[in-house]
Amino acid sequence: MPQTRHAMLVDTNHDELSSQYFVAALKSHISSHVTGSSRTVYDRRIKPRFAPKDRHAARKALGTDGHYQMASALKRTAQEMMWDAVGVCVERQLPDLIHRAQPNARERGTLRLNPELVVPRYHTAVDIHCMPGGYHSEITGDDVFAGALYDRGIYLFSMGLRGELNDDFGQSLVSWVKQNYPTFQPKRILDLGCSVGHGTLPWVDGFPSAEVHALDVGAPMLRYAHARAEALGKTVHFSQQNAEATDYPDASFDLVVSQIILHETSNKALPRILRECHRLLKPGGLMVHIDGIDWKTLDPYDAAVPDWDTYYNNEPFIGPMHDLDLPALTAKCGFAREKIVYTTAPSARRARENQGRVELKAGDFGNVGAFMVLAARK
Repeated sequence: MPQTRHAMLVDTNHDELSSQYFVAALKSHISSHVTGSSRTVYDRRIKPRFAPKDRHAARKALGTDGHYQMASALKRTAQEMMWDAVGVCVERQLPDLIHRAQPNARERGTLRLNPELVVPRYHTAVDIHCMPGGYHSEITGDDVFAGALYDRGIYLFSMGLRGELNDDFGQSLVSWVKQNYPTFQPKRILDLGCSVGHGTLPWVDGFPSAEVHALDVGAPMLRYAHARAEALGKTVHFSQQNAEATDYPDASFDLVVSQIILHETSNKALPRILRECHRLLKPGGLMVHIDGIDWKTLDPYDAAVPDWDTYYNNEPFIGPMHDLDLPALTAKCGFAREKIVYTTAPSARRARENQGRVELKAGDFGNVGAFMVLAARK
């Protein structure tokens, strides 16, 4: 499916589009025919010799096999090629993109930046997803490079499977909340780690009477997110803050959410974020997070497949997060155990395509049929 056009999305000339489509096709081929055949290699060559008991043992055993080594190298190379293919396109248009992102008097929402904010080390230590510069790096004044790179790049990364607006996580979580809390009508919503607002805008549509706020640590992402929301006619109040400790008053929100952000934090940061969610919620308010499917539900091989990102795609906390008992951690952070929900939510996009039937399986985030949901009422 083609990515939805909007005023901030980079334009592509013939050669740039050809390069991007080549990389997308290469990634699809590697996923389907190279990495995909690693299961056969595992069943025939690895499992009989090592009998791995968990994903850690399966990953180490796979790492000794030449086929897996080749598949892993190809997958990492294709990831770097993807960012390069988009980056050239963004660099060519960066002055114009910066101009398009400039604030104007007709804006619906707001943008509040904090040049003094200290970006946490779990962002600065590595370029997350191998995206050059990560979410926070600025290369010029009023920079939007990271946002433009991410918006187009993540569409190619998921091969379009996150939807025309890259918003399947947000759509899926909105649907889950509406189905499980049908009378819940939040007046103020906060989206943590919003990046360019892919997961934020579905909340604007899902609860049109609510005031929607969103925060991130990356100024280039937020400038782009704000301009993108305005271009799409959505009202959001963006703010540059660390979700571990925000400047909002106690009991400021009815609903605090995040989409695929928990695994991009750290063992120290995640409890702080959960405690901050508790502080920010009004009595009776709801916290709800969506992330990749819980690996504990998968066999050792299927759990080792996404664990590749921990070691080779600059997502060092994704594996450790899946080793945590998230409901127990949430209880330690102030939420009553009986009000904590840990479950699975179907992909809204897959559900629409399959008339509500969703297959639960492992794979890249954009390709799974269902996601993990951690929710709690205050």
